[in-house]
Order: sequence, then C-alpha cells, then structure tokens
Amino acid sequence: MITAFALALAQLTDRRIVAVLLKSAGLTVVAVALLGWGLWAGSASLLDGFGLDAMLGDSGAVRGFLSFVAALLGVWLLFRIVALAVLQLFADEVVEAVEARHYPEIAARARPLGLHRELGLALRSTLRSLLWNLAVLPVALVLIVTGVGPLLVFAAVNAMLLGRELTETVRIRHRDTRGVPLPDLPFVTRFVLGAICVALLTVPFVNLLASVLGAAMATHLVHRRPAV
Repeated sequence: MITAFALALAQLTDRRIVAVLLKSAGLTVVAVALLGWGLWAGSASLLDGFGLDAMLGDSGAVRGFLSFVAALLGVWLLFRIVALAVLQLFADEVVEAVEARHYPEIAARARPLGLHRELGLALRSTLRSLLWNLAVLPVALVLIVTGVGPLLVFAAVNAMLLGRELTETVRIRHRDTRGVPLPDLPFVTRFVLGAICVALLTVPFVNLLASVLGAAMATHLVHRRPAV
C-alpha cells in the first residue's frame, strides 16, 4: 500500500495525469457548486412554504442562514459521491497513464471499455453510492449523540464503496474473452485503499486529487498482486 501510494504521488506531474486532474477537478467544482445552489434554493423554498418568516416575524435572515447550513451539510455528505461519479468518467485515462509508464506489457493487452460502457459504470456506481449512503443514514442519526458516530459510519461505507469501484476500474480493462475481469483484491486491501481516499477527501484542495491518486494506487495494487 505504501509503495502504491508513493508511485501514485510521484506520477502526479505526468502530463496525462495533469490533464485528468484539471478536467476532473474542474467538473467536480462545477458539479458541487450546482449541487450546493440547488440544496440552498430547495431548502429556502421549503422553509418559505412552511411560513418560517411569518412565524418568526423575520425578513428572511434566519431562513437564509438555515438554508445555507442545509446546503453546506448536504454538500459535505454528497461530495464523495460527486467526486466518485466524476472520477468514473476519467478513471480509464488515469489507469492507462499508470499502465503505460509502469506496466507497458500489460497495457498492450488491455481492452478499453469505450465511452458508452464507462458512462454506464459511472451511473451504476453513483446510484450504488447514493443508495448505500441513504441506507446507513438511520444508523448515523441514531449514533449522532456520540458525536463521531455518523462520521465513522459514512467513512466506513464510503471506504468500502471507493475501494471496490477503484479496483474494478482496473480489473475490468483486463477481462478475458468471456468477459471475466482480473481476480479481485482481498476485502481488507480494498477497504484500506478506500479509507485512504476517504481521508484525503476530507482535506480541502487535496480532495481534488484524492480520486486520481486512488485510481493510480488501485492500478499498482491490482498489477502488483502476488500470483496465486
């Protein structure tokens, strides 16, 4: 894992990786901004429908503040899902760049997915992430009295999801004639990979690099897995 992280970090200056970083970071920022605006406008409209201003005798300052808090919380909860969805659009490019530099013989045997299949995988991945996060929401609400409970629940679920999605992106490029991808990594390895990405996603500005670093790490982990 340490070697995979070091190699991924060292390749951040690669021209192809930089291009993906710029595209994914830009699209993520735009998507998160639109999401935040939508959550703010929706919350404000909902609170206005409840007649909050009339109840408080307020001109809208409280409603605006509550809407802002709701949007901020929503963006914080959904950022990982947005980042993962954006990554799926460009993950193949990251894997290609890593394989071209470190595993040229393996890269020559790769079978790219194509845009149509990449979009399908991105959509399924986003829906899976959204459904899992919604499924554990009741558990997180129960644990809210602990302070860190909800954070740990969402971190664990997203680590599991990210580890799976990142390694699958690499494995599926090297499927055989029957469409069977490379063998999966052990659950613990995938989980640790996902946990590292989740941790990076919590750091401002670094979170824009997290998904690309994760895809590069997954490539090294899959191709450096000891033969069974």
